[in-house]
Amino acid sequence: MNDTTNQSINGKFLYYGFIAGSLQILQSQEELNQINVFPVRDKDTGTNLASTIRAVIDNIHPDKSYKKTIENIAEAALIGARGNSGIIFAQFLHGLSRETKNKQVITLQEFAESVKNSIPYMYEAISNPIEGTMLTVIREWSNFLSSKEDVAHDFKKVIVDSFSVLEKSLAETTKKLKALNKYGFVDAGAKGFVIFIQGVIGFITNRNIRDFAVERMETISLIHSEDIIDEELSFRYCTEAIIKEIRVSTGSLKQTLAKYGDSVVVAGSEHTCRIHVHTNHPATLFHKLKDAGTITFQKVDDMQRQQEIAGKRKWNIALVTDSTCDLSQDLIDFYQINVVPLNLNFGDKHYLDKITIQPEQFYDLLDSTPELPKTSQINERTFTNLYSHLASHYDAIISIHLTSHFSGTYANSVKAGERIQKEFKKPVHVIDSKNLSGALGLLVLKTAHYIEEGKVPEAIVKELNTDIDNARIFVSVKDLKYMIKGGRVSRPAGFIANFLGINPIISMNKEGKSLLFGKTFSQKGSLNKIFKHIEKITQGKSVWNYIVLHAHNLEGANKAEVKMFAITGKKPVSVVDISPVIGIHAGNGAISISLLLTN
Repeated sequence: MNDTTNQSINGKFLYYGFIAGSLQILQSQEELNQINVFPVRDKDTGTNLASTIRAVIDNIHPDKSYKKTIENIAEAALIGARGNSGIIFAQFLHGLSRETKNKQVITLQEFAESVKNSIPYMYEAISNPIEGTMLTVIREWSNFLSSKEDVAHDFKKVIVDSFSVLEKSLAETTKKLKALNKYGFVDAGAKGFVIFIQGVIGFITNRNIRDFAVERMETISLIHSEDIIDEELSFRYCTEAIIKEIRVSTGSLKQTLAKYGDSVVVAGSEHTCRIHVHTNHPATLFHKLKDAGTITFQKVDDMQRQQEIAGKRKWNIALVTDSTCDLSQDLIDFYQINVVPLNLNFGDKHYLDKITIQPEQFYDLLDSTPELPKTSQINERTFTNLYSHLASHYDAIISIHLTSHFSGTYANSVKAGERIQKEFKKPVHVIDSKNLSGALGLLVLKTAHYIEEGKVPEAIVKELNTDIDNARIFVSVKDLKYMIKGGRVSRPAGFIANFLGINPIISMNKEGKSLLFGKTFSQKGSLNKIFKHIEKITQGKSVWNYIVLHAHNLEGANKAEVKMFAITGKKPVSVVDISPVIGIHAGNGAISISLLLTN
């Protein structure tokens, strides 16, 4: 529909109207972030809404059919939805798509009716719907559209007039919610919707499609708030996922999520839905949900770390690593280390290493699955998003990763670092540790100490080159079946080794490649061989620190700790369960010693 006095809307008009509203949100991110205080004062509503609509902009194209266009918009929004407001907005669009007749062109009366019928979809998606939010504003806007009998005759006038209803409803959100009244703000998600409709109205009244098509090509990046957020969190992790082939009701899903946290939203259809919840235990939650359907996507934001980045930074250098770094959570939290998870897939079920799957859940699944799970590297976009956020707050970034011979994670981190360094004019140092697990953990910990001591980034990187040469890791494998499953050991060789009772010792060479250090006829024998070698290599050198690691074998780790104390005279910095990504190949029962030597 090019002439807004016409009584129908086609797909292209809907598409460009949506783009117009989306651009308004992209341009208003900072404003929305600043007023975001409900349900959590994390100042990211603008960024989350922008991320949601960018998923639509980047993935769909104009189509003549209204029905096809609204379906494409709704699907892209659901997949790309982020945050509470983003998912509610996506659910509103999902309701529109479901309540639109299968037609190329719809009348304006049919449009108003589909808006009205989409309202229950939003309310049903939320475990605890609260008035004074985006819900209220969209509902009251819908009521206005439905009340206008002349909507079929003068769509432009009705939509323009509806804006005063939106403004009034938005203003009243301050009175309806105590959290908003405390700061004198309106609801950020509700304002996002009002801004969106403002953009749509601007397109209807002032623009033609040709000019608008050129304007929308401008790149507008996601914006991260730099304000201090000082609020105690009830739940640490903002957790989201897409579940397909759902085998339980959405009501049951909401009940399960509510047991683990708050801010529960379940959006989408009975076949595919997107969930949102604030929780302290994402891994336990997803283990509970593993039989509810196929989890194809997960995203977890650490709101505690986001608070620290925004306003509680201990130092001016950001430290980043990946989830193959094995350190205790206490150390990670104390040094404010940003840990980016690798991806782990059991068949078509997706997990985030150490975030949505912890060792206790991992080994249960590992023993009950005929084939080994697959891992995948961290992509460049993930690093780009993190580094842009960190560069907005820190003077420099140091990022240390598992050996480049095992994963493309390091290469992707380098590409992202180069881009952000150029854009922000701040140094981003990406380091190949040529190691993994506990050895990587020690290198990250040593870097944290350098930062704590006040060393400049260039000096730290120089020191790290020496530290990398002095890092060691030895892994005593208890059961070869996992290495055979993963193809690290051939089945014939594995059969012979198992028959003979051989237990291999795995280490790393100077280039960061795996090395068969030795083999014995029992795990006890392989550990004794490791201890003897450690006694030899520590002669004339001191042990800066060491870590004892285990694959669901705490008893074995405790015995190794006693032996290492006798050798070094010091307690380990950590005794931790090996990362699931590493545990895939080490296998249940493995014991590992990592140490960092000094001259």
